[in-house]
Amino acid sequence: MTTATIVQRVWNYCNTLRDDGVSYGDYVEQLTYFLFLKMADEYSKPPYKREINIPIKYNWESLKNKSGAELEAHYINILNELGKEKGMIGEIFFKAQNKIQDPAKLYKLIQMIDEENWVILGADVKGDIYEGLLEKNAEDTKSGAGQYFTPRSLIKAMVECIRPEPKKTIADPACGTGGFFLRAYDFISDKENYKLDKEEKDFLKFKTFSGWEIVANTARLCLMNLYLHGIGDLNSEPPIERADSLLAAPSEKFDYVLTNPPFGKKSSITITNEDGTQGKETLTYERQDFWTTTSNKQLNFVQHVRSMLKPDGKAGVVVPDNVLFEGGAGETVRKKLLKSTDLHTILRLPTGIFYAQGVKANVIFFDNKPASKNSWTKDVWIYDLRTNIHFTLKTQQMKFEDLKDFIKCFNPQNRFKRKETERFKKFTYDEITARDKTNLDIFWLKDESLGDMDNLPDPDVLANEIVENLEAGLESFKEIIEQLRGEK
Repeated sequence: MTTATIVQRVWNYCNTLRDDGVSYGDYVEQLTYFLFLKMADEYSKPPYKREINIPIKYNWESLKNKSGAELEAHYINILNELGKEKGMIGEIFFKAQNKIQDPAKLYKLIQMIDEENWVILGADVKGDIYEGLLEKNAEDTKSGAGQYFTPRSLIKAMVECIRPEPKKTIADPACGTGGFFLRAYDFISDKENYKLDKEEKDFLKFKTFSGWEIVANTARLCLMNLYLHGIGDLNSEPPIERADSLLAAPSEKFDYVLTNPPFGKKSSITITNEDGTQGKETLTYERQDFWTTTSNKQLNFVQHVRSMLKPDGKAGVVVPDNVLFEGGAGETVRKKLLKSTDLHTILRLPTGIFYAQGVKANVIFFDNKPASKNSWTKDVWIYDLRTNIHFTLKTQQMKFEDLKDFIKCFNPQNRFKRKETERFKKFTYDEITARDKTNLDIFWLKDESLGDMDNLPDPDVLANEIVENLEAGLESFKEIIEQLRGEK
């Protein structure tokens, strides 16, 4: 059975559960529990015979031989008890709940999972199946799951540009479902890039990745995603922390940071209390390592990423347009970033590539540097993948091939030997600092659709862009209202 067939089969059953009010996200979450238990069961048997540290009375065998009300009660008990365990098991089942109220459908789902031998499928196949489910979940715009799912084509391009090396650490302070980690793992383990020895393989599996995710359910999905792809194991310490990474200065420095922080300028810090309730803290971050205090979450993430890097660390960060032009704290952050790091590349992203509507974003690439009197940034190269380029999530998705010219211009093998093209231009440090507010929102290509009816995009693309602009404006208006309320 092919990966696509398994994904479709597993996903089709969700349509049955939808009649009972089970959301896509809840369905994937329940699948996570069952897949983890089933694979643990497979690993505990020959030829593996691993010690899995799951009590017999809570293992897969205890679950699949029950039905009706007895099954439902036992399943709820399993979720409660395994959530108290340490390590990966405890994190996967942290505050887990049964969302499938019909015992007959619960039984059918368990039987469907039991029919497959998941361990023998291999990490690539298992990982692809789970990634397929996560992407389908992200397509459910009503659930908001798309905000945790960065387009995989963009992630792949960013990793290709950064080119992470073996035995170096990689972090993501807002890791969502773990897309950056998975692509970096694939890149490093690819024999065409590196031939890893046993020590390097062990480092890649257990010590390379560190992530933070504030939403407990998303952190759970991330852990399972990593586990299915071969990162960590049943008994290792989880590479993901359930926490707001912005709350404190990093205790560890990393070689690489790859991230797509959440968009939106929420002015309060949301924390998870021990009893699971949500509370609000003060409107400012107490961070002595930050250049400036601001309630703008994206500016705080940019400062945080810089603080996470080793003196020679490299970063690729997805940021909305306002980070490039906003005054006040935004100008301060840009000036400090240009001075203390080598901010060498900006990729202007097209619209229509994120599940969150109304997003206009960029990727900034910078290398951290030690303290110096002089500015480390000499030139900023900007690639415009936005002007006269149109994508939609349904009919014309952005593919990796659409980013190949950017990667070629980036020249990852030696970025100091670059050439300007129509879409790739160099701007000196002096040119940028002479601009009002050190504005990095620079574009030079003529928008062919303006004033030329013959060059208008297709109606569906145009309609999508109008909706995105309206939603972006509405979101900005909401943020202004929130800030005004916070100042009262």
